[in-house]
Amino acid sequence: MHSDGRTADANADPELLGVYLNDHLSGATLGTELAARLTSAHRGSEDGAVLERLAAEIREDRATLIALMAALEVPVRHYKVLLGWTAEKAGRFKPNGRLLKRSPLSDLEELETMALGVAGKSACWRVLRILAEHDHRLDPERLDDLLERAKRQAETLEELRFRAGTRLATSAA
Repeated sequence: MHSDGRTADANADPELLGVYLNDHLSGATLGTELAARLTSAHRGSEDGAVLERLAAEIREDRATLIALMAALEVPVRHYKVLLGWTAEKAGRFKPNGRLLKRSPLSDLEELETMALGVAGKSACWRVLRILAEHDHRLDPERLDDLLERAKRQAETLEELRFRAGTRLATSAA
C-alpha cells in the first residue's frame, strides 16, 4: 500500500489493460505521424506555428503514454506501433480530387482525423485517471493536466478545422 492509501490495483486485468493501452499507442503513433505531415504541409503559413506546437504536444503525449505503460508494467506491442505508422502512410494514398498538389479537402479531413484522435486520447486519459484513484503507479494530477491539454488541443483543432472548411467552401465558389 502506498502512503496515500492507494495500491497497485489487483482488480484491473493486466492483459486487457495491455490491449487497451497498446491500441491507444497505435492511434498515438498514427496521430504523431499525421501531425508531422500537417505541420510540414503548412510550414510558413498562418496555421504553421500552431500546428508545430500541436505536433510537439502530440509527440510528448505519445511519449507520456509509453512512460505510463512502463509504470503499469504493460509491454509495448511493436506490431501495433507499426500498424499505426502504416495506417497513416496508407492514408496518404487516398485521392482527394487533386493529383499534383495538395487538396483543401486533405487539410479538412486530416484535421478531422486529428480531432478524433484527440478525443480518443482524452478518453484514454480519463480511464487512466479512474485507475489512478486506486493505483499508486499513476499520478492523478498529471492525468488531470493531460486531460486539460487534450481539451485545449481539441479547441485548437476545431478552430483549424473551421478555417480549413471555410477554405474548402470558398475554393469551390
